[in-house]
Amino acid sequence: MFENVTVAPPDPIFNIFSSYLKDESATKVNVGIGAYRTDEGKPWVLPVVRKVENMIVNSPDLDHEYLPLDGLKSFTDASAKLILGTNSPVILEKRYCAVQSISGTGAVRLGADFLKRFHDKTVYLPNPTWANHQSIFEDAGFTEILEYPYYNPKTKGLDINNLCDNLKAMKENSIVLFHACAHNPTGVDPKEEEWTQIAKIMKEKKLFPFFDCAYQGFASGSLDKDAWSVRHFVEQGFELLVAQSYSKNFGLYSERCGCLTVACQTPAKAEAVRTQLCKINRTVISTPPAFGARIVSKVLNDPELYKEWVSSLKEMAGRIKLMRRMLFDELINLGTPGNWNHIIDQIGMFTYTGLTKEQCLLIRDKFHVYMTESGRVSMAGLNTKNVKYFANSIDQVVRMTLQ
Repeated sequence: MFENVTVAPPDPIFNIFSSYLKDESATKVNVGIGAYRTDEGKPWVLPVVRKVENMIVNSPDLDHEYLPLDGLKSFTDASAKLILGTNSPVILEKRYCAVQSISGTGAVRLGADFLKRFHDKTVYLPNPTWANHQSIFEDAGFTEILEYPYYNPKTKGLDINNLCDNLKAMKENSIVLFHACAHNPTGVDPKEEEWTQIAKIMKEKKLFPFFDCAYQGFASGSLDKDAWSVRHFVEQGFELLVAQSYSKNFGLYSERCGCLTVACQTPAKAEAVRTQLCKINRTVISTPPAFGARIVSKVLNDPELYKEWVSSLKEMAGRIKLMRRMLFDELINLGTPGNWNHIIDQIGMFTYTGLTKEQCLLIRDKFHVYMTESGRVSMAGLNTKNVKYFANSIDQVVRMTLQ
């Protein structure tokens, strides 16, 4: 029965984490996995999350009944308002639907499954992108998944000219995936004027935008700023999909709390889309899990709890910005060969260091520093106690490999 089953290749991110756990070095550093850590290197349960957890668990009204197929309505409605804006015409005119998913990954997959059924076109992914995007669209059944240039390794910034030229050459009605903010893995985001330029071409070419938003509020510390790209596209009249995750900005990694929000042209179309998404949910997960959604719903719908959450977002974003500055300063003080401005120019959890695969493997072997072979670093893995060691490791590896 299983004669032809072969061993699947290990997931690169979780394989790095596994290797890190087995390493007995006292100086080991894990900058591979994208999860927030405190300055002590510990996971952080947001104070407002802890408070709401206790409220939920101790409530006499708590039950464990099934949620509807589209999830907890107070959660999905609040999620749509969070990403689109409370005063968005799409919200006010009820031209949207929002369906709960198994975190951001599940939201992307739910959107991919829906598009495969009703808009089976070419899909374009940024190069590079989150490693799971390709697999998700492949497993959803898309046969033509192409790339468009996004990152310029020479400038360590956005390759805006090539990006726009490629958009102009795409077939009409193609699906184009964007990271709404804090691009993973590069940490490079378009500026507002560049998003405006991208949207203009997208409209002219009749291309369909699919946003993946895993870091709203976590990137800049501002929920509105991090949603600017999505809201601009909506203002320009686009119908679109946006996958939302609450793993990073609420720290609910294991609760798998996410949402797929869809902006449509009419309320009737929005309802039709909702029913089809519910049908897909039914066959894959039946109904979504309640606990994480209950936490997020309470916070988003209570002004005082919301204010506490925003404060924590600013704290997390601020610590990551501090780590960027400290790493940059250490490398400058060491006189490390190369230009390191990109470390403070990029945004969000990840930095594309520019280190080669050879250098990434060397830094792991010689200094017990664990990062992906692409040179992507999770800035949340750094703290005031290990940033100097990390900078020294980069400095030595760069010098070792200079030709």
